Amino acid sequence: MSAIVQNLKEKNASYASSFDKGHLALPPAKQYLVLTCMDARIDPASAFGIDLGDAHVIRNAGASARDALRSIVISEQLLGTKEILLVKHTGCGMLTFKNEDASDAVNELKSLDIDFLPFPQLETAVEEDVKFLKGTSLIPDDVPISGWVYEVETGKVRSVV
Repeated sequence: MSAIVQNLKEKNASYASSFDKGHLALPPAKQYLVLTCMDARIDPASAFGIDLGDAHVIRNAGASARDALRSIVISEQLLGTKEILLVKHTGCGMLTFKNEDASDAVNELKSLDIDFLPFPQLETAVEEDVKFLKGTSLIPDDVPISGWVYEVETGKVRSVV
């Protein structure tokens, strides 16, 4: 057993020994979702004040709205979320490469033409993802959608759109 698996088992046993939240409902209690990056420096619960059961938290590389659309639609259409917060962050790895760089790094990807959805400008990427979500017919027009940047250096968020 790897040290990672052993850690998971031990930490989970400790967590489960005092767990008392099994009664929480499936839909998020505060009816919102946060889309943020998978970056290990972001702790959405602590940084954004999310208690267990409050919100859906969707994470992927770069907090990509296109990549998360399936989960967003399920959350909003089937599980009752009524607001979307998109939070990208400073120092994101998606700012550091282009599609060609990723394909070149992994030989098997060269022939697949995968869009890794990198972005060269952080605030512009937030604006474009919010525009994408507001523009899709899969999310009703009355669902508020806002865009934010989380600063990994300070722990602060700032509104972009």
